Amino acid sequence: MIGMRTLLFPFSIVYDLITRVRNHLYNIGHKKSFRFETMVVSIGNLNVGGSGKTPMVEYLIKLLLPQHKIATLSRGYGRRTRGLRFATQSDTAATLGDEPFQFYRKFDHEVQVSVGEDRAFAIPNILQHSPLTDVIIMDDAFQHRSVDPHLSILLTEYRHPFYNDWVLPAGNLREARVGARRSDAVVITKCPEDTSTEIRVAMEKSVQRYAPGKPVFFTSLQYGSPIAFGAERRSSEIVLVSAIANSRTLEEYVASHFTLLRHFRYRDHHRYKLSDLRAIQVFCNGLKKPVSILTTEKDMVKLIDPLFKEAIDAMPWFYLPVQILFLNNGSDFDRLVLHAIEKVRQNS
Repeated sequence: MIGMRTLLFPFSIVYDLITRVRNHLYNIGHKKSFRFETMVVSIGNLNVGGSGKTPMVEYLIKLLLPQHKIATLSRGYGRRTRGLRFATQSDTAATLGDEPFQFYRKFDHEVQVSVGEDRAFAIPNILQHSPLTDVIIMDDAFQHRSVDPHLSILLTEYRHPFYNDWVLPAGNLREARVGARRSDAVVITKCPEDTSTEIRVAMEKSVQRYAPGKPVFFTSLQYGSPIAFGAERRSSEIVLVSAIANSRTLEEYVASHFTLLRHFRYRDHHRYKLSDLRAIQVFCNGLKKPVSILTTEKDMVKLIDPLFKEAIDAMPWFYLPVQILFLNNGSDFDRLVLHAIEKVRQNS
């Protein structure tokens, strides 16, 4: 029987050709790529789907505060607004997008959070709006060639590394594997904490087939204790709710630390409706025993919308904070970032 990947492979050849031509036009200067005097860090991936970009952005913010004045720039995927927008107290996940609103809630008054589809247009406006900014972190920007970053960090997930994947639509790559050459460092994310040295060495060799000489780092996700944002009736029996690109790591963690009764899965960046919350509430009430409803921080920032306040307050909702943990050489990664910033400062 002919597999779906085989059937889609001819379309992948066409997509690959289009992206290669686009990248070549940037490489030869036919398409303009702007490099700014202010330090620009790009976080991105080759694969479609979640690879841990949001925890990486937050890691960099924590690393650089308070010595640097930071701005974040995201596309604002899923928002109901368009164009360049600077986060204010009147914003929600609907006006900014879920990840940018998460940054704003967590780092309010410390970081200038902005969203805009056109990164090359947005950066000069950010610098005009916040002239003391000396580091701009671009989220999900590896394919946004119109801006030439000073430091490009490529993320790839442990279970789905880019070197084993194929270009869309037969696979999940946004461009060919050789695009990894544009990175300055590659971070393999969502690794098991007990990943052996042998596995890390093998994966590093596979990465460097496409990104020769680039340093490779390994990180895992470290979850914190659940934090209440609904009724504080805590139970070890969990109904999980998520709308993220890849929920496998989350589900495995919850199943190993709690009693997982059901997982309500929605597509990435899902816009919750009251009907979704009512369905979850009906299921929980039908269990006729104490349960907690657990979700991600990314989902929580959408669920705290005033539209949902009554439904959320009526049930024991909690979110699970998460951060990245470097498995071995995190200090080397920190030095790489700080050295790149210092180099830009000296040359400006």
